[in-house]
Amino acid sequence: MKMNNITLIGMPGAGKSTLGVVLAKILGYEFLDSDLLIQKEEKRRLYQIIDEEGEEGFKTIENRVNASIDTENTVIATGGSVVYCSEAMEHLKSIGKVVYLSLSLESLEKRLGNLKKRGVLLKEGQTLKSLYEERVPLYEKYADIVVDEEGKIWKQVCRHFWKHYRQGLLSNCRSLLFAECVTMNEVNSNLIFFPVLCIEKSHTIE
Repeated sequence: MKMNNITLIGMPGAGKSTLGVVLAKILGYEFLDSDLLIQKEEKRRLYQIIDEEGEEGFKTIENRVNASIDTENTVIATGGSVVYCSEAMEHLKSIGKVVYLSLSLESLEKRLGNLKKRGVLLKEGQTLKSLYEERVPLYEKYADIVVDEEGKIWKQVCRHFWKHYRQGLLSNCRSLLFAECVTMNEVNSNLIFFPVLCIEKSHTIE
């Protein structure tokens, strides 16, 4: 399998699924949401799986599903807890670049609603702050590229991503086709066709 996929990791609310669709459009890639893949295979919502299988049971399912992803030319948006699944993360790193979408705790608190309904994997009594502190070192451990989203609108995040991704490709000739065929002009021209990006400059990513 070619190592040309892009896997997005990060906290719930970081915009992995939304940004993943945008990046897939820019690069001419497919898009895969691994949480939706879990729900499809299990025929249950994420929070139902957690309620019925417990924390460890959900991790086992999440690890199995993500470790079995077999695809090329795809942007993969993962669930925030995938970094607990070492087998899955090693697999995802073996089939492409892993990109960590970094956002502050304060920004995440403003974005997130009911964590349980979002299918966020929380231990008994765990807070968003403690979850954040637990996961950030894991995101940084597995990331090939870190994209800081703080205070940026969609277009800025995409430009920031492309700058870092292109540099990564140029130093590691796995897929130079991207560097040759996708320019910042193409990124800019593709962005204007996305209604989600047609927002005031004072607004940031949701």
